[in-house]
Amino acid sequence: RTLILKRQRARQSWEVSTFACETKSSFFFVVTHSNEVFCCCFCFSCRVCRVCKRWKRLVKDQRLWRTVDLTAWKGVTSRILWFLLRQYLGCGLRCLRLRGLLLSARGGTFLSESWLKALSTKCPRLSKLCLLHADLRSLPNCQILPGSLRVLELRGCELPRSFFNQSLPTSPALPHERAEATCSVGAQQKGRCQKVKGIASPSGIGVETLVLNNVPSFTDQHLQNLASWERLSRLELRDTFRVTANGLRSCAAKEGLSGLEGLSRLKYLEIGITGRQGYQLQMASLGLGAGWLGLEELSLGGKEVGPGLLCASRLKDLKCLHLWACTLSELQIVRSCRMLRGLRQLEFLDVTFQPRQSPPAEEGQEQEGGEEQQNEEGGTGGESNDENRTLDGTDPFPSLRRSLAGLLPSCSLVFTNCSVQVNVD
Repeated sequence: RTLILKRQRARQSWEVSTFACETKSSFFFVVTHSNEVFCCCFCFSCRVCRVCKRWKRLVKDQRLWRTVDLTAWKGVTSRILWFLLRQYLGCGLRCLRLRGLLLSARGGTFLSESWLKALSTKCPRLSKLCLLHADLRSLPNCQILPGSLRVLELRGCELPRSFFNQSLPTSPALPHERAEATCSVGAQQKGRCQKVKGIASPSGIGVETLVLNNVPSFTDQHLQNLASWERLSRLELRDTFRVTANGLRSCAAKEGLSGLEGLSRLKYLEIGITGRQGYQLQMASLGLGAGWLGLEELSLGGKEVGPGLLCASRLKDLKCLHLWACTLSELQIVRSCRMLRGLRQLEFLDVTFQPRQSPPAEEGQEQEGGEEQQNEEGGTGGESNDENRTLDGTDPFPSLRRSLAGLLPSCSLVFTNCSVQVNVD
């Protein structure tokens, strides 16, 4: 009762109502608060809109629709997408995740040009779009995607050949001349002139981050088409089996006759092959051997780690190197990082380190070596043993850290979920 009285006094900022329900052994009070509290509760379910008109109005609040993830629902069709777009999605949408019908028995069209155009009109602040198992072969190119996109993620999708092609106007001088001709006529025609100028100088695709995961239809031709994306700064290629070393070499940023050519604005590149068995290994990371101007971060994973480390020394602007899901030896890492003087961070994620392989020795030498080792351990004292124990407790491979400390004194090492392979012998 005291709680209800306090709530009634502050009725200007809080709306109070009590609902009582009697059960066998308990009595429940349900206190409803302001609209902000309702929005926090309604983000878990949309069925509450059936309770009353007020709840139905609150469910359509755009704060609930900033991030929409429909990848867990396998039965989302184009009809459902149209219903969501007309009833709920709006200017508050920031991130949208969809699951297509590529692996579904229903089939049919999932994303249409009309729906994407309506999405770009009704959701002008959409910055991230993630598509899973979507068949995009019915779309002409990626220019029909919302122009506000900054992150595009494709997982297990099928692409047409010209999907990443950016079609520019062939004769930009003609619209410019028309614009100059119309600028001399009244205020109404000045507005049309500005529109024509906007068409004459298109800003292009605004995607800054492109993630491709297990997209088998992605080829070297798609990679070359990405060179026309002026704002692309982060590219992640995972399990793209058709990308070759020649294709990656042709897209590398390099000096040309007209300035920088290729993916000149790219700062982060990730290449990893960890997926299916039976595909021919292309070793696309060998394309880095020609160098890449402006590339600051490189991530290598799986079967691309070995070839990529051989070419990493050609990347003069490289500052961060990430290695994941692979098996490496200390000698292989030290040889590859010897020329990377500008490296500032070296990260190992899910890496299995191979121990040092000492040459076989004879029995007499083994006994002498054992006695000398015991004498050295006894003569050095307990300080070095304590240091080695602390290093062994914190690092999976302390000798690697000591070796890299001399080669790269300004580089920080990061080990995440790493292990050392133990030989049975």
